[in-house]
Amino acid sequence: MDGEDAPFGATAAALVRTAYAPAGDAAAAASALDAALGPGPLALVTLFVSPVGDFDRIAAAMRVARPEAKLVGCTTAGEIGPEGYMSGAVVAVGFPARDFEAETMLIPDLGALDRQDVAAAALRARAALALRRPDWTEECAFLLVDGLSMKEEALAAGLSAALGPTPFFGGSAGDGLSFRHTAVMAGGYVRNNAAVLTLIRTRCRLRTFRLDHLKPAATRMVVTSADPARRVVREINAEPAAREYARLLGKDPEQLSPFIFAAHPVLVRIGGQHHVRAIRQVAPNGDLVFFSAIDEGLVLTLAEPTDIASHLEREFAALAEEGEPAAILACDCILRRVEAEQKQAVAAVSRALARRRVVGFNTYGEQFGGAHVNQTLTGLAIYPPEGMKA
Repeated sequence: MDGEDAPFGATAAALVRTAYAPAGDAAAAASALDAALGPGPLALVTLFVSPVGDFDRIAAAMRVARPEAKLVGCTTAGEIGPEGYMSGAVVAVGFPARDFEAETMLIPDLGALDRQDVAAAALRARAALALRRPDWTEECAFLLVDGLSMKEEALAAGLSAALGPTPFFGGSAGDGLSFRHTAVMAGGYVRNNAAVLTLIRTRCRLRTFRLDHLKPAATRMVVTSADPARRVVREINAEPAAREYARLLGKDPEQLSPFIFAAHPVLVRIGGQHHVRAIRQVAPNGDLVFFSAIDEGLVLTLAEPTDIASHLEREFAALAEEGEPAAILACDCILRRVEAEQKQAVAAVSRALARRRVVGFNTYGEQFGGAHVNQTLTGLAIYPPEGMKA
């Protein structure tokens, strides 16, 4: 059975295990997840939990059910499972100890972030993992961070510098489109204003990647007044930010919404590459609140999206050129999902995700190679060891 026709996880079940359950009943969800993940030992279990679920109770139940595994997770702005985009679910990914080893590191208080201390701890964790499995040379680092902390840039940059050549990706915890309460989980305990770094070592081949379907348009604008610490833009082109952004789009400022922001993101050029600076919301006073770092003097370029489903199919096909991945762990920006919903492309995107065994969550931002980015999909393609069919 080839990768195109295989049901989710059918031929790769022994390598990466996936499970999902409705999030509304915590005890029932944990029981269903535990049963579906199958016999242990598991080195690592990741949980992506809808904000409709009781994260604390689900985490506590999984702590009891899977005492042998490292447990990490976060709240979501949507889930990705066997049917593609999902809502109101808990999605779990289990990594069997036969093929994986993991080390986790909690960063407990992002408000008091010390980049040197975090970097030193990351180096120690990586060294400890390498000592436990010196025979496995494939490794990566996976970051889950509170999506309302506004500390992703500093944290990602510090960790990436410490980890050196270790491939690094991650996502910011979400809360649907509410932007009120986000959380991460480490060791089965839920935390706010925190992050958890997971280092993975394996005998499988790994490939981290980042993709987006956006290209720069001709329209440009300049940030002329901003509050970088709060990711707020007050003025664009010396005019009130929301009003000027709307004018450039030919829109009514009163009608600005996540759908407009998803359809019309802005880009900043850094190091020869364009990076999205996605808009989160309009403040009551007409300021624009962003998902990532913003500063005065930045030149922003409007972006034009290409077809999101077709682009995703092409990118996943490229990942499969040297063999079908057994699974793909993905951090997919909530604005990509909003765009898919607006353009009635959810079914097509979900088919692409399901066909390639993608599992993960919708985020408030993504991390890749030391950068905090928006409106992208970052991920980890996991390929089976030699001799195991995907």
